[in-house]
Amino acid sequence: MTRPTGTVVRVNGPVVEVEGLSGVASAELLELGDQRLPGEAVTIRDGVITAQVYAYTGGLSVGAPAYALGRPLSVGLGPGLLGGVFDGTMKRLDVAGDFIGISPVEPMARTWTFAPRATVGRDVQPGDVLGAVQETAAIEHRLTVPPHVAGRLEWIAGAGPHDSADQLARIGGVEVGFTSFWPVRRPRPARRRLPGSIPLVTGQRVLDLLYPIAKGSSACVPGGFGTGKTMLLQQIAKWSDADVIVYVGCGERGNEMADVLEELPRLTDPRTGRQLMDRTIVIANTSNMPVMAREASIYSGVTVAEYFRDMGYHTIVIADSTSRWAESLREFASRTGQLPAEEGYPATLSSALAAFYERAGAVETMSGAQGSVTVIGAVSPPGGDVTEPVTAHTRRFVRSLWSLDRDLAYARHYPAVGWVDSFSRDAERLASWQVAHGDPLWGGRREAVLGLLTDADRLRSMAELVGASALPDRERVVLRSADLVRSAVLQQNALSPNDAFCDPRKQAALLDAVLQVHQRCLELVRAGVPVSLIEEVDMSSLSRAKDADAPAETAAADRAREEVLARLEALR
Repeated sequence: MTRPTGTVVRVNGPVVEVEGLSGVASAELLELGDQRLPGEAVTIRDGVITAQVYAYTGGLSVGAPAYALGRPLSVGLGPGLLGGVFDGTMKRLDVAGDFIGISPVEPMARTWTFAPRATVGRDVQPGDVLGAVQETAAIEHRLTVPPHVAGRLEWIAGAGPHDSADQLARIGGVEVGFTSFWPVRRPRPARRRLPGSIPLVTGQRVLDLLYPIAKGSSACVPGGFGTGKTMLLQQIAKWSDADVIVYVGCGERGNEMADVLEELPRLTDPRTGRQLMDRTIVIANTSNMPVMAREASIYSGVTVAEYFRDMGYHTIVIADSTSRWAESLREFASRTGQLPAEEGYPATLSSALAAFYERAGAVETMSGAQGSVTVIGAVSPPGGDVTEPVTAHTRRFVRSLWSLDRDLAYARHYPAVGWVDSFSRDAERLASWQVAHGDPLWGGRREAVLGLLTDADRLRSMAELVGASALPDRERVVLRSADLVRSAVLQQNALSPNDAFCDPRKQAALLDAVLQVHQRCLELVRAGVPVSLIEEVDMSSLSRAKDADAPAETAAADRAREEVLARLEALR
């Protein structure tokens, strides 16, 4: 119940000060003015509450009423999320062409076909499955006992259609419905955290082969303007083997977000052959929307992901971009007079980033199932300066860094993930997983290609000074092979049906082909074959092989390898 006892005494953009509300706690949700604009109590000093408002404050004036709701900012979790588009506080958005706006009418109540899976009379614990709803063709929505609810199951609804407002069960005197609420800033509980040891297959060769990420891990994608951050994140959203995708458009341009929302419903899910939106939730808080709702958007996104994780699903949160989110923190800090730290960001930036990425993880859920939340955030450093605070702090907290290289992007090499600054802290653990699942060469293959690329970068600088022809034969082979790795393996065409996604078997076949050709070239050089003859051999079939077969087929790669090896053998 609201308590209409406060008064607005100051309005400064998204920052509003309120007097006259007693008993309000920090982080408590407020409603301001006759329009009931949502806000959150941030600081309380000498009876004055400073709130950040999650809506446009135009028209809110001094003297307007203020209401305390007695609860923190929370989101409703239940059937109806999948396929939806929401703002940063999970209000459903109206999308029409290039326009994205808050829907003036709440969605109508829906009817769901409920299938009970629990027996009346038994004791249930948080996380136990009460029943299920086939929300979409791709995802079964498992309705579980909410956290902090436990006891004897006194009653459960029967099988069949039920209105979304109906109660489904009564547990220890507590009524449980389709929808439950959870504070966005509080991580949902799990029985225990698990080591991330299963790879998230993205279908992007440069990531899966060189800089892999585990399910339940975290990654950062820093890159300047035009380097392809959004394109790479959209490819991961389309092709990764996560069960549920939560795409958070955080502070990006409205027209760019509109393009995403126009394209997603047209994409076919490779799992089901139906729409990809059947297992996707979009949170869109563009640059022309209220700035503080942007600050809440990433917390809303990860809370929704944790909700599906607790059903036993592997979820992925894609935040584009956390730099815009950090800018909302900086704007609020400047309006409230906080002491600025690096480049005007608040001193709490580092801890806020750490708390966000910490919510990634693989867990054993309260019901004993296994699920995960993987967090991938883009960073847009001004001018490409990776030493700026958001990028510098983020790289400390993530498990993988996929640094986008401007030179690669301008050379039309996509994904433009560079091998100088990128890293993966999950690689060693995932190499063990690959060995256990039939690919004992995975780790050695990765080390070989990283060494080849590193050597080539060193030699390329030298070749620019003295000319490639002045280098020893072996080093000229290294340069040629590194170029072949780039064109035949790492470069990928997002518009090609055969190359937009690459199955791990095809990835391994392509890389093995290039490495075998490289080894044969070195053997020929040691046998005295002039390197000039080796450089004249046509190896273009290796570069064409990636696009010649279906994403999981390896025949073209094997054929190209044999053709090139035969040409090399003829040089003896």
